[in-house]
Amino acid sequence: MQHQASLPADQFGDVLGRLAPGLDLDDLARRTKAIERRRVIGEGAVLLRLALARGPGGLSLNQTAAWASLLGVGELSDPAVKYRLDKAVDFLNAIVEHQLTANTSHRPVRWPRRVLRVADGTSISQPGSRGTDWRVHGVYDLGRGGFSHLELTDSHGAETLDRGSAVAGEIRIGDRNYAWLSALQDFRRQSGEQADFIVRLRWRSLALCLPDGSALNLFDHLRALPVDSVPHEIAVHAAGRGEAGEPRLTLRLIILRKPPEAAERERKRLRQMASRKQTRLDPRSLEAAEFVMLATSLDEHYAAGEIVAAYRLRWQIELAIKRLKSLLHLDALPTRTAAASRSWLLSHLLLAVLSDEMTQELLDSFPSRTQ
Repeated sequence: MQHQASLPADQFGDVLGRLAPGLDLDDLARRTKAIERRRVIGEGAVLLRLALARGPGGLSLNQTAAWASLLGVGELSDPAVKYRLDKAVDFLNAIVEHQLTANTSHRPVRWPRRVLRVADGTSISQPGSRGTDWRVHGVYDLGRGGFSHLELTDSHGAETLDRGSAVAGEIRIGDRNYAWLSALQDFRRQSGEQADFIVRLRWRSLALCLPDGSALNLFDHLRALPVDSVPHEIAVHAAGRGEAGEPRLTLRLIILRKPPEAAERERKRLRQMASRKQTRLDPRSLEAAEFVMLATSLDEHYAAGEIVAAYRLRWQIELAIKRLKSLLHLDALPTRTAAASRSWLLSHLLLAVLSDEMTQELLDSFPSRTQ
C-alpha cells in the first residue's frame, strides 16, 4: 500500500525554495502550455503542488480533488484534475531538467580531475501489464552522490550510454546493456573526445580487431590467459558502422577471471534463462561466463586494476534506483494512459532529485574531522 500523505500547507514554501534559482514556474507553465487559461489553476506553483499530491503524495484523482478543495487550492472535479496533470507533462519534465542542470557542477569528485558517473535504467509496467511500458534512464554522479540525468521514455527507449550530456573529464560507466558501438562513438563525439567510458562486454557485443587490422579471436585469447585473479589487457579496435571513412574506435580490452563460484553462478543463470525461453544455449556463452570483460577509452595512465575498481562502483546507482522503488514507489504506477503515466512518473522523478539535494545537505552538515 502506498503511503498517502500530501505536503503540509506550511512546508510547500520550503519545497519551492529548493527549486533552481531563477526558475519562473508561471512563465514555464505558459511556455509549455500547461496553463493556457487562468481559471481554477492559474499559477505554476499551484500546478506543481497538485502534481506532487497526485504523484508521490499517493492520492487518487478523487482524493487529490478533495485535497485541493480542503486547502483552498481550487475546486476541481476528478476529470479536471486528470486534464490539468495530463497537460503538465512538459512542464514537469522541464522542472526536472532545470533542477538537474543546477546540481551537476558544484560537487567534489572522488577520482582526481575526473567526474565518475554511472548509467543504468529501470522498467515500469502499467496496471495489468506483464511487460515494459516505460523506462527511466538515469546517470548517477558518484562524487556528488546523486542523479545528474533522469529521462523517461516509453518501452522503445533503449539503454544507451549517450543519454544525458557528458561533461569534460567525465568517465561514464555502464553494464553489458550499454556496449553499443554507435552509442559509444556518439558519446565520445558529443563530448568533443573529452569524456571517456568503461563498459562491460558480452562476448559478442563488439567486432574487435588488433591494431594491425587482423580480427581478434576472443576465445583463443581467453584460453591463453593464465589462471590467476589479476586483470589482463590488450589494445584493440572496434569496427566502425560500415560507412566509408568511418574511423574505428580505439579501446583497451581488460579481462578478469572470476572466482570459480561466481563463474558457476553465471553458468547456472544462463542455463535457467535458456530453459525458460526454450532456446539453445551457445557453448561459448558458458565459456565466457568465467570472465569479466571491460572495454574502455581511457589511456594507459589509468591502470587496469583501477578501471576494474571503478566499474565495481556500479552498485551505487543500483541502490539509488531501488530507493526510487522502495521509498518513492516509482514502480507502483496506477495510471493507464500515456499522458497520465508521464505526469505521475515525472512528479516522482522531481521528488527524487529534490531528495538527492537534501541528502547531500545532510551529509555536508556533518562536522569535519580536520579543523
